[in-house]
Amino acid sequence: LKVLCPFIFREWGRVENQTVQTQDGNVNYVTSYELPQNDENAPDLYLPSMSLLTYVLLCALCYGTAGKFDPEVLPAVTTKCLGTQLLEVIAIRIGLYLMEVSIPLLDLASYTGYKYLGLSINMLSGLTLGHFFGYGHRAYYFTFLWTAAATSYFILKVMANNIPVRTSAAGPKRQVMVLGFAASQFATCWFVSQTKFLE
Repeated sequence: LKVLCPFIFREWGRVENQTVQTQDGNVNYVTSYELPQNDENAPDLYLPSMSLLTYVLLCALCYGTAGKFDPEVLPAVTTKCLGTQLLEVIAIRIGLYLMEVSIPLLDLASYTGYKYLGLSINMLSGLTLGHFFGYGHRAYYFTFLWTAAATSYFILKVMANNIPVRTSAAGPKRQVMVLGFAASQFATCWFVSQTKFLE
């Protein structure tokens, strides 16, 4: 729900655990984050991976209903999605490196993978309304506007809460990078869309 309707949520911070470690008389405070079962804001790869599989299968169904199915559709759509996501994660990592900030790679993969939930809903609405009423493209792009905006806002809030306020003075400004990361979600959602065979 937080990915599809992020506008209604106010709390975006992760739950932190601080532990004290003593070594040779020195006291160190180690901060770690709670796991997803104890923190609703913690990223996990389950939802993005299942959403990706669902989106690929819905794309194959779209090709099949148009009579254009080929087994190569499955790896082609998967490769396009994962390749785009990999490039997106690399671009975000470069931006974070320039700001001298670190976010774990799997967290970034999870955050950027939540877009597949919205893409699955877009494809499902396009297929359903296209089959019954002939409004496949219109339904897809109507829901696309909502899901892409929601995903972009989700990334905006997540990155704003995960990137520290103090970053490198020589690097790019934090606000510009956070807005850029959010805008990239809208662009990548559009790029990986498979709408040519919707009715």
